[in-house]
Amino acid sequence: QAQLVESGGGLVQPGGSLRLSCAASGFTLHGFALRYYAIGWFRQAPGKEREKVSCINSSGGSTNYVESVKGRFTVSRDNAKNTVFLQMNSLKPEDTAVYYCAATKSDYSGPYFPDRHEYEYWGQGTQVTVSS
Repeated sequence: QAQLVESGGGLVQPGGSLRLSCAASGFTLHGFALRYYAIGWFRQAPGKEREKVSCINSSGGSTNYVESVKGRFTVSRDNAKNTVFLQMNSLKPEDTAVYYCAATKSDYSGPYFPDRHEYEYWGQGTQVTVSS
């Protein structure tokens, strides 16, 4: 079954960096290449609700971030490779969580930041642990 696959998580010291990737297994998601989807990044820490982290529209021209990661995280996409990235720098222990990518065919432009329920497809998540 077509699904999203996250990779790139791991254990990193505070102040370190990681780059997460999000791709569609089998290269397409329900018949469409990932470049046709707007993508969101979410995270869920133990005992907490899943929160949105960042999002990017299908063209890559519109991005948004939750306040706590602004200036540290950068979302981007390589539509030729059907992959979306989340570059995470200056990581803090409070960034520790399982990170998920999600996709929606409902594209948008401008400073829109879709909520969790607006995404149709989800990956299984990748663990990010920031600890010394």
